[in-house]
Amino acid sequence: MSAAERNRPDRRALLQAAVAIPAVGAAASVLSTGSAQAAAPATAAGGRFDVSSPRFGLAVLPDTQYLFDADSSDPEPLRATFRHLVSERENIAFMAHLGDVTEHGTEEEIRLAADTFGTLHGKVPYSVLAGNHDIDSRTDDQRGDSAYLKSFGPRRFATMPTFGGASPDGYNTFHVICAAGRQWLILALDWRVSGDGLRWAQGVLDARPTLPTVLTTHDLAWADDEEAAQLSDNGKRLWDGIIRGNDQIFLALGGHYWPPGRTVLTNDSDNDVHVHITNYQDRYYGGAGMIRHYGFDLARDVIDVTTFSPWFLARDPAKRTPLEAETIELTGPADRFTLDIDFERRFAGFAPVVPPRPRPAEAVMPRGTLAYWRFDASGAPAAAKPGSPVETGTVIRDLSGHGNDLTASRLHDSGAEALTWSDDHHVGQPAHASLRFDGGKSPDRGAILTTSAQAPLNSEKFTTGYTLETFIRLPEPFEGDHAWMGILSWEGRNGDAGKTTGWSPDEPTCSLNLSPERFLQFVVYPHRQNADPTSWSHAVPVGRWMHIAVVNDGRRTVMYVDGSKIARNPTQPSTGIATLGKPFVIGATQFDEAFGQGFYGWIGDTRIVQRALSPREFMAHVEQGRNPQGT
Repeated sequence: MSAAERNRPDRRALLQAAVAIPAVGAAASVLSTGSAQAAAPATAAGGRFDVSSPRFGLAVLPDTQYLFDADSSDPEPLRATFRHLVSERENIAFMAHLGDVTEHGTEEEIRLAADTFGTLHGKVPYSVLAGNHDIDSRTDDQRGDSAYLKSFGPRRFATMPTFGGASPDGYNTFHVICAAGRQWLILALDWRVSGDGLRWAQGVLDARPTLPTVLTTHDLAWADDEEAAQLSDNGKRLWDGIIRGNDQIFLALGGHYWPPGRTVLTNDSDNDVHVHITNYQDRYYGGAGMIRHYGFDLARDVIDVTTFSPWFLARDPAKRTPLEAETIELTGPADRFTLDIDFERRFAGFAPVVPPRPRPAEAVMPRGTLAYWRFDASGAPAAAKPGSPVETGTVIRDLSGHGNDLTASRLHDSGAEALTWSDDHHVGQPAHASLRFDGGKSPDRGAILTTSAQAPLNSEKFTTGYTLETFIRLPEPFEGDHAWMGILSWEGRNGDAGKTTGWSPDEPTCSLNLSPERFLQFVVYPHRQNADPTSWSHAVPVGRWMHIAVVNDGRRTVMYVDGSKIARNPTQPSTGIATLGKPFVIGATQFDEAFGQGFYGWIGDTRIVQRALSPREFMAHVEQGRNPQGT
């Protein structure tokens, strides 16, 4: 869109009138639909895109028309942008152009633009749609043949692994990309979509009802100088005709107007739809091939958005002119921001995550399993209704068959609420059950599960290595004083095992605890060394299940949280555990052979294996619980 057009006070009324002009020309012969494949092939510059990573980039390229403007054309900024995307292919899933590729839509301009796209073609998948400057702006997608369609019609995308198909007229296309372990739909619509085009788009969505969708078009919204975006007249038509009634469309992107802006609308399913306008043709050098990068991060449930010019970025900083330095990156609130999106919740209405089924005990007892406890009917035949007390004396069976059964008891004069049954659980936990512990200080209270005096686990030395695993969840809010509460331990005093290096000879020989800062602490007195190597985690979250694994290979100990190795793992030699023939405990840690407070929160499946396991052998795999709609 030109500056003169933008400054007309009745610009939106004129655009509305353009919709009413009848379409002309015959429909082009194009491909219809097809299935999307996996990631694009590897490239020499950028490598292969990782479809399983929870992070990926969607590059958005708005109006490039001033770079393809008759004899004023300069394609080099766009070539630099494309070279950058190719170099970043490992992180870039797709690029979407928002229309107005050229200024006049002449064969010469279109040909030069098409040649420039050759820098990207075959290396990074992309979509292009027609803006009002690329075709006869008085027409809709039934306009028939055009220079644009010859160069940027569906034949251009036919060999692209993401290409799904095009409308019969050729001006609307869709792509299916694989990223973050699932499929996503990119729906690229013409500057003016006809009724036939909308029906085609609805058919694409109906055929792929579980795919979260990004809709791209040229004329969608406009913004004032306060960055607050509003739907244009054409945007209102698209909102009513396709967006609001299709919950899977969560992000809608347009160009055409400037300045950039954004808004959040509520669809018919009462969910957010993020609507953004992106256009930098009014900036220095016609926008200089500036791109908007949408950094999807499904691990953090955010989309981080940045805007920059790769052409200026590639320049020697010492040689950048003042305008180049000023335009290299835009950091205003409409250009650099973060969208908080709970992807699982947002997509639940059309693609709910199907939780994994409980796994039988025999499926999660690898070679060397010494003890495995779970709190459903298979491990606890006395398990009762969630919320009801676990009676003192209740036995939790050791499903490994080694006789390390646990017996429930309460600390001090704690009441029934100190230990209750629960069906709350980690999504990747084998059993869909846990125990709720209500321990604390002032006064000391809690409950514990202990092995019998004759259990073989009491005296196991683990000289060839071990893996201790459990699932825990801390309450939210995390109320009261729970400093140094124990999660699991062996009873006894390390001084009685002949150890002299620790903070106190009265602490047990092995325990997993929580510090006042909510750091996990694993302290062990090895069987072989006179030492007390201690692992410390980061501050762990509240209100969320986590999987904890402590792995020793006979030489040193490493702690993992949610399959990720923590930073503060000591390199100090550590062989075995200096057990004293005294019970193993879940729910508290002794000091000087006495229990104070008990654990506060939930504890799920707990397993002890007599060797070092790799993360892929943990009870909760890193991939566990991923959306089954993925590839």
